[in-house]
Amino acid sequence: MTTEQNLIGAIKELESAAAAVNVKPKPDLLTHFSRIDELTAQLPSDTDRELMHYLAKKSYAKALLYLEGRQIEIEKGTCLR
Repeated sequence: MTTEQNLIGAIKELESAAAAVNVKPKPDLLTHFSRIDELTAQLPSDTDRELMHYLAKKSYAKALLYLEGRQIEIEKGTCLR
């Protein structure tokens, strides 16, 4: 699997864990954030700046859309990028 494919999986796992945040015992979201950060650090230096921006700002829904090739669905935020 590529780093990008692993990122897609990690973001989806985070989404699933976050959906279960009201369940006891609460899921450990920090492990998911750490995994995404690790994978982000493995991306090549020529990775698209837009994707890197989403990952740095923890905009994981946008990063997921980008990684899935659904850039047209990404709504622009207020950071003027």
